[in-house]
Parts: sequence; C-alpha cells; structure tokens
Amino acid sequence: MAAGLIDFLDPQAIELQSEAKTNEEIIRILAGKLERLGYVKPSYADAVVSRELSMPTGLPLERDENVAVPHTDPEHVLKAGIALATLKSPIEFANMEDPEEAVPVGYVFLLAINDKDKQIETLQQIMETIQDADALDRLKAARTLEDVQTALQ
Repeated sequence: MAAGLIDFLDPQAIELQSEAKTNEEIIRILAGKLERLGYVKPSYADAVVSRELSMPTGLPLERDENVAVPHTDPEHVLKAGIALATLKSPIEFANMEDPEEAVPVGYVFLLAINDKDKQIETLQQIMETIQDADALDRLKAARTLEDVQTALQ
C-alpha cells in the first residue's frame, strides 16, 4: 500500500512513543533528526514551526488520536525525506480545516519535500495510509523499525 512512503522514510528519522508535550517540541525533535541526516537546512525547523502557526496541519480522522503532516517551503530542503513520530500521549495541533479547533494528534509525518509533484504524491500516500485504521493501529503499537515497516506496507 504505502511502499513509496517507506522509500522516503529514513529509519534514523523515526521517533516511536515520543514523550513530546507540544507540537513545536515534536516538530523540532523530528526536524533535528532530518537536519543531522542531511535532508534539511538549519532553517527548516523554524520554518516548519512558523508555517504551522499560519497554516496548521492537524488532520481530524474521527479517532482518539489523529495525524499531523507538518511541512514547509522547498528552499529549506536539501533532499526529500520524511520523519515519523508516534506519541506516547496525544498532543494538540490546530485543525487544518478549522484552525480555531485543536486536534489531539498521536502520529506526526514531518515532510521534507523539495519537488511540488513529489509533495502531492507523498501527501496522497500518507492520506492512503492514514485512512487505513488497521495500519494506524499497527503503527501506534510499533516498537521497532520492522514494526513500522510492517504497519506501512
């Protein structure tokens, strides 16, 4: 199902059962991983946090724990990649459909995409994955890279 997603997901950019308490904290944790791995410029984390304030990415899925897909402009990206976090306890992201509403998020897909066509394709792959309740349940239960790969296949 999400084979393309696995291709962009660096195993070293996965944070399982994160204890982050805010959306900014988890964005900075994941952005730091992408920066250390050479995917993004040092400006990336601040750019994502700033964009999240004006264009939120919380996706309501009618679950106890929803998904956020933060990203920013391509000029902050060196090469395409995705960082992924599952959260021990949900944290609030603003709802992309209604920024005044908070959405409890348990899964964060941080996108570093430097090609608009790839961004659309990647977002479609993420949407396909997150619409599969079983895949999200498997992802939430994941404790190893192998578990993540199984959940996203």
